[in-house]
Amino acid sequence: MIHIRNAHAGEAGILTNIGLRAWQRAMAPIGGTDAHLESARTAFTQFAERSWLTITVIEQNGALAGWAAREELDENITDFWIDPSYTRQGLGSALLSQIEKDIVGQGLEKAALQSHAGNAEAVSFFKAHGYEVHWLSVIYSPRLDRDIPTIGLSKTLVTDDDGTYGIGF
Repeated sequence: MIHIRNAHAGEAGILTNIGLRAWQRAMAPIGGTDAHLESARTAFTQFAERSWLTITVIEQNGALAGWAAREELDENITDFWIDPSYTRQGLGSALLSQIEKDIVGQGLEKAALQSHAGNAEAVSFFKAHGYEVHWLSVIYSPRLDRDIPTIGLSKTLVTDDDGTYGIGF
């Protein structure tokens, strides 16, 4: 059974471990994950401890399976992590759907996110859910101490289309 809820204050360790496992999988195409593992662990832990109010988690049969965050509670999805042992089970789709509902519920009209361009699994996932590529750039990553090709995706969640053609009178 799938359950989606807000994160709790004491879940930083679990959220960190899920984030790390998913991050290692996502970073594999560009390498360097072993050398930066402790830095990533620290970043995940600090974020989960500091920003747990911005995190939405998904559980399957009572076990945390993934999480997403919107750090500023705006349209930007800043984190989206599904534990690799839970991928391809519909959990990412369910979590994304909830995040999009939350965004619309705040009166916002679009969702946006970014990833490294080599994360083909994530890019394909978001494209399959209606996200379009809006930019591609190279961004310097201080944590990895190198330039990373980065992709920006977004999706319009609210349209003004009333179903009529042309100007309505």
